[in-house]
Amino acid sequence: MNWLYLAIAIACEVVATSALKATEGFTRWQASALVVAGYGLAFFFLSLTLRSIPVGIAYAIWAGAGVVLVSIAGWLLYQQVLDGAAILGIGLIVAGVLVINLFSKVVVH
Repeated sequence: MNWLYLAIAIACEVVATSALKATEGFTRWQASALVVAGYGLAFFFLSLTLRSIPVGIAYAIWAGAGVVLVSIAGWLLYQQVLDGAAILGIGLIVAGVLVINLFSKVVVH
């Protein structure tokens, strides 16, 4: 269940972060409300995750998945294109998250 909480937290954070651009400096209330609600839910579900997943592991997965998914959202929603260096950097972040998940001996309850 804790991995589901983490997935929900990541999804909420991606929605909130992706909506930030649409707030136009928090001058558009609908997008601003989405950002506030998204981050609120993201932190709530992350807190549930931390009952059994170590904070460093949870945050690494959250950050890595968030970077990839927000980059994809930026491409789809705002036509923002990444160059080769950005894609390489994101790939290295994903590789780091994979190393943690596949090889770390940290106990997750």
